[in-house]
Amino acid sequence: MAHDAQSLIAELKEKGVLRSPSVMRALQKIDRVHFVPQELKHIAYKDAPLPIGSGQTISQPYTVIFMLERLDVQPGATVLEIGYGSGWQTALLAQMVGRKGKVYAMEVITRLCALGEKNLRHYPSLLPRTHLRCQNASAGWHEGAPFERIIAAAEVKEVPAAWREQLRAGGKMIYPQSGSLVLEAKHAGGFDLQKFPGFAFVPFT
Repeated sequence: MAHDAQSLIAELKEKGVLRSPSVMRALQKIDRVHFVPQELKHIAYKDAPLPIGSGQTISQPYTVIFMLERLDVQPGATVLEIGYGSGWQTALLAQMVGRKGKVYAMEVITRLCALGEKNLRHYPSLLPRTHLRCQNASAGWHEGAPFERIIAAAEVKEVPAAWREQLRAGGKMIYPQSGSLVLEAKHAGGFDLQKFPGFAFVPFT
């Protein structure tokens, strides 16, 4: 089991999921230990989901990195995140979009809204580029649209129409559905889909 951030990075590289310099830099800057409960900090670098209360988890590092690698977030991008929970993925995204980018993150569970906001304060430089909203995400975030990237951390039965509407042409969206991760790329004629089976997430509410 990895015992610090660098050994977690090495483990993810060895597993073949961590490949791009941008995701690696984000992992080097954003320490997962700041986003797990106090009583679990001794296993913060374990490549496994960990409970954060309210029946929710901070996602497994492998899964988060798998999604970020396929989302291909670029500096200056505007990103919509569905289900920010602990705030760890939010911080990684904020690091990746850089000073000219924006992350609009939504969470529906009130207790986790406060938790994620508190955890993000470990990184004051990221706060100006991070916008949090505590509400259901079915309608997306109209004021922040259009988005170059959308990422959801809860399994959906049907993708809300607003997400596809608010995704910019040429943009990408990734979300869990029916035990798979689905990557959608939007173009003038519609959407191209790729499915990656073998992933489990909490349901979208």
